[in-house]
Amino acid sequence: MTVQGESADHQWVDDHAGPVVRPYAVTRGRARPVTGTFDLISLVTATQAEVTPEVGLGPEHVAIVGLCQRIQSVAEIAAHLDLPVGTIRVLLGDLAARSLVRVREPQTTAGLPDNSIFEAVINGLRAL
Repeated sequence: MTVQGESADHQWVDDHAGPVVRPYAVTRGRARPVTGTFDLISLVTATQAEVTPEVGLGPEHVAIVGLCQRIQSVAEIAAHLDLPVGTIRVLLGDLAARSLVRVREPQTTAGLPDNSIFEAVINGLRAL
């Protein structure tokens, strides 16, 4: 119920608690994306200038596409939309499955030693 003179957007925000709609409601209870893993530094770009409302796309999906007209990292998207990274990953999975965004995962540097070498060095230093 909206108080007279109160905007529709304002009714979904509590001054003390923040947004009334919880992240699990935004993802419809899903905790994992349908596709992709989306590292924090993965770069996301929209493939279309704007998205028409479709079944299964919420306002958060549309906001991500709008935000990603410029390349954004997953962490930046989460910060701009004030949503948890896990929620953003689920939403990005939806958008990637519909080819509405393109995600470039960070490149791994070949030839890095595995963690066992680092652990051996640390243990050697402790032994000194």
